[in-house]
Amino acid sequence: MRRPRSRHADPGEPPTVPEQARLWHVVLSVSGQVTPLSSLRTSLERLAHDHSFFLTARYAADHAEIRYWEQARDLHDAAAIALRLWGEHKVTANLPPWEIVGLEVVDRATYHKRVAEGFGDPPPHLGGVHPY
Repeated sequence: MRRPRSRHADPGEPPTVPEQARLWHVVLSVSGQVTPLSSLRTSLERLAHDHSFFLTARYAADHAEIRYWEQARDLHDAAAIALRLWGEHKVTANLPPWEIVGLEVVDRATYHKRVAEGFGDPPPHLGGVHPY
């Protein structure tokens, strides 16, 4: 007797129902020892060039905030990617050895709802790398 195929296929088989990636708005906050502003700006600009969906970054000598869109299946995946971003680009973008001190990930609908309601407005400078 044959068993019906389960919805969860073997790891080696393609899924029976393709999973759709969604867009997530990410705000990543990092902080650490004071870094020369010109060096930090150059590093953040390299990060912006390397990472697609980069929206904007604000920075000061000892902290920065990066806002961007991430494409991922669900919140868990989007957050995991965001938590790896700084470390994975540390060498290629010459980022300072700062730690992640904050993370917010919301779906596209929530982001647009917040903006429409006057909360969570986009930063004053859209796109690029800017000082606070």
